[in-house]
Parts: sequence; C-alpha cells; structure tokens
Amino acid sequence: METLQVVFLTVFVFFLIVTVHEWGHYFFAKRAGILVREFAIGFGPKLFSIKRGETRYTLRLIPAGGFVRMAGEDPEIVDVKPGQTIAVRVAGDRVTRIYLDRLDERTNVIRGEVEAIDLERRLSVSLNVEGESERYDIHPQAVMIAKGRETQIAPLDRQFGSKTVGQRALAIFAGPAMNFILAFVLFGAYIQMAGIPVEPPDRLLVNEVLEGMPAAKADLRKGDVIDSINGEKIGADYDKMIGMIGESAGKPLVMTVIRDGKPVDIKLTPVLDPESGVGKVGLTAAYPTRQAGFGETIVRSGVLMKDMTVSIFEGFKKLIFGEFKLDDLGGPVRTAEVTSQIAMRGITQLTSWAALLSLYLGIFNLLPIPALDGSRLVFLGLEALRGRPVDPNRESMVHFIGFAMLMLLMLAVTYNDILRLVRGEH
Repeated sequence: METLQVVFLTVFVFFLIVTVHEWGHYFFAKRAGILVREFAIGFGPKLFSIKRGETRYTLRLIPAGGFVRMAGEDPEIVDVKPGQTIAVRVAGDRVTRIYLDRLDERTNVIRGEVEAIDLERRLSVSLNVEGESERYDIHPQAVMIAKGRETQIAPLDRQFGSKTVGQRALAIFAGPAMNFILAFVLFGAYIQMAGIPVEPPDRLLVNEVLEGMPAAKADLRKGDVIDSINGEKIGADYDKMIGMIGESAGKPLVMTVIRDGKPVDIKLTPVLDPESGVGKVGLTAAYPTRQAGFGETIVRSGVLMKDMTVSIFEGFKKLIFGEFKLDDLGGPVRTAEVTSQIAMRGITQLTSWAALLSLYLGIFNLLPIPALDGSRLVFLGLEALRGRPVDPNRESMVHFIGFAMLMLLMLAVTYNDILRLVRGEH
C-alpha cells in the first residue's frame, strides 16, 4: 500500500472515531434544546473554522480527541453591569446585537447607559439614552460583540444546567454510546470482508506475505494453497507447517503451492529469528472462509465486542496493579504508528483495528476519571440522589485537575514514544 494512502487511512480512522463520539454529544444536546457553541475535532490552536447556524465547527492542531462546547458548561459571555455604556442594534422591536466596545465605530445602533439587563430569564435591557429611559426586548439568539469576538447569548432554557438530569446524562452518555455502535458496525464489516472459517478446514491458504522476507522474495502470493513442504503434505495442519519451517533455519526447502489450479514449486530458505530461535519465512496462513450470513454477522459482532471488552478491562487491571511499565503505554504517536502498520496490511485488518479503537474510546470515556464522560455521569448521579447539584465551582475544579493530569500523562507517553522512534525501537 502506498505511503500517501497509508497516511490518509490512518488520519481517517482517528477522524472517524472522534467525530462519531462528539456527534453523539452534539446530536442529543441539540435534541434537548441546548445551545451548542462549538463542535471541535482536536485541541489547541484552530486550523480550520466555519460557522453553520448556532454552532462553530473547528479542526484543531493536536489530534488527541475533540469536544462539544455547550452553553452553560463554561463561564458564559462577558458580564454586562448597570452603569456600563453599550450600543445595541434593534430589528423588529428586539435587540439582535449588543456591542461592548468601539462604540463610536458602530452604525445604526442605539447607545446608552445600562440601567438593568437580563440575558437569561426576562431577556430585556433598559438603557438611559440621552436622559430618557428606554426598555428593549432581547432576541433569544442575539449576539454580543466584544474585542472583535461574537458570542450568541444563551437564555437559561438553552443552557446545559437547565435541563433535567436525564437529558444531561443522555447528552453525555451518547458520545461513548456512538463509539459502541460504530465498533459493532465495524466488527460486522470486518466479518463480512474476512469471512467465516470453513468447518472442518481442508487446506491452508497464504494469508499475508511480509515484505523483505524469504516468502516475498520467492514470490509467494496471498491466496496460494499450501500443498506440501519438501514433498510432505500439509493439508490443514497449521502447526505442522510452522514446525517444518521453524526447524529449517538456514536450510533451503521447497514449498509446493496450488496457484490457479496448478502446482507451483517455491524454493526458499527460512531465516533465523533471534527472538524465538526458530526459522521464519515471513508468511501467515489462514483456513479457507465462506461469506457470513446476516444473522451470523450480528452474532459474531456481538461476540467480538464481548471478547475485546474483556481484553480491554484486563489491560486496565494490569495498569491499576502496576504490571505495566511506561514503555508499555502508548500515546497518540504510538497509536498512529500501529494504525499505519495495520493499514499497510490491508483494509480488512484496518477495519478490525478501527473497531477496537472505537470500543476502547467508548469504554475509556466511561471510566470515573475526572474530565472524562464517566466522571460527569458520576456527578449527575450524585445530583439525582441528593436532589440538588454539586457546587459547579467544585465540579469544575475536579474536572480541571483531571484534565491537567491526563494531559501530563499524554505528554509523558508521547515523549516516550518519540524517544523510542528516535532510538529505532518497536
């Protein structure tokens, strides 16, 4: 597979998984009537930005996730206080734009000193205009302009905190849920592409040939039927094939394959693998497969979801009990490296890997770690039990500390990944 294609597929996998996750948050927030200010892929400086309707869609520099910024989650727009001089633009008897600076440059506006203003409940403003008190209603989608930045106001009923616990929990849980759905669909696509092993198997097929190894140099091809080695029939005995190759390190052998219905003799010499101490030729074999039916695809996708979930939690268990070293952990750099390696093996394997990454992202985000979706759901659960929300300032501080710790961990593993690449380690 060409390098440019591998890079594109690697980037696409990350983009797909993160976008689907954030779209889950976005969709159910909008369904609940929450104002979504920004839908972002990545963190850090903006690379691309476009506004459609009420939401700004951005692509940011650091490809380590994404976020959906909802009104009411962060400190809202600049506070306007009585006594402050502002300018407003009125259309249809309602204020549509509120200017806080550079007032002399504004045209077609009404300037005055604020007597009273309510941007959340009554949506009104009273201004002292040349000694006269004038009251105006404010449009619920009015825009406030300060320091060259436009921000749409958020009435209380459009803010995240004004919604029921159930609506907020659904908007948060929807992100991981969409990753689970995507993983299930991708596992199904993988099963359709890879097929189901024929039972009982009657032969072995060349499944993958590694570049630079004896099998590739001898022109073994994917799909060749492995008939015999040195005249000894292999049939469907995978262990026998591995054993004969392993015992022949440095010794020429003849592998007979069936290609296009005809026997072809392939001469090759296994090379000694220093780690295992046995001979290898650089191929993997597989049993013949058949097309999976619709019902089989559904069932097997579910089985893969279950098995991979168990494996992921076993990894978490090792991490918690200190069975991992820093070198065992991988950040975005190592994940991208592995993804590119798998992409070179073909779209079938990449689909399976993308499904696993999506499943992992969904599970990881549901862990009760501050700043993750799981932690936010814990706070909503406490609110449901107590009958009142946790102090927003305390919750924000918990999430901030958690986010900072996650970023420090990411920086540490990324630094370690870069050092490993520089040293040429894998």
